[in-house]
Amino acid sequence: MKLVTLPQALSVYQVADLKTIDVTQQPLFIGVTDEEISLVSATDRVPADTLNREDDWRGLKIEGVLDFSLVGILAKIASLLADAQISIFAISTYNTDYILIKSDRYDDAVAVLQEGGYTVVK
Repeated sequence: MKLVTLPQALSVYQVADLKTIDVTQQPLFIGVTDEEISLVSATDRVPADTLNREDDWRGLKIEGVLDFSLVGILAKIASLLADAQISIFAISTYNTDYILIKSDRYDDAVAVLQEGGYTVVK
């Protein structure tokens, strides 16, 4: 399976209101619940007024469209990285999954994934 590196530095953050967000930016992941509004976007696109913010993430995208009947794809990646003590922030879309890894562990994560049989395109 092929994983593709996202080119930009990413941030995970919370805002009080979506009015401050340029929803045309890419990538942009939004989660809205009764408790919070959480987003992931390129670090250079994060608004100045956030409630919480975590910078220094790198992203990997599972290449291709994943059928909903497939099982265990994200679990296997997460397990390989967990065994190496590398935490992730996972995002799923309709088509595929994304794995965010802190920048200081990114090279370690790539090595672990390659040893686990994945191709990582930088």
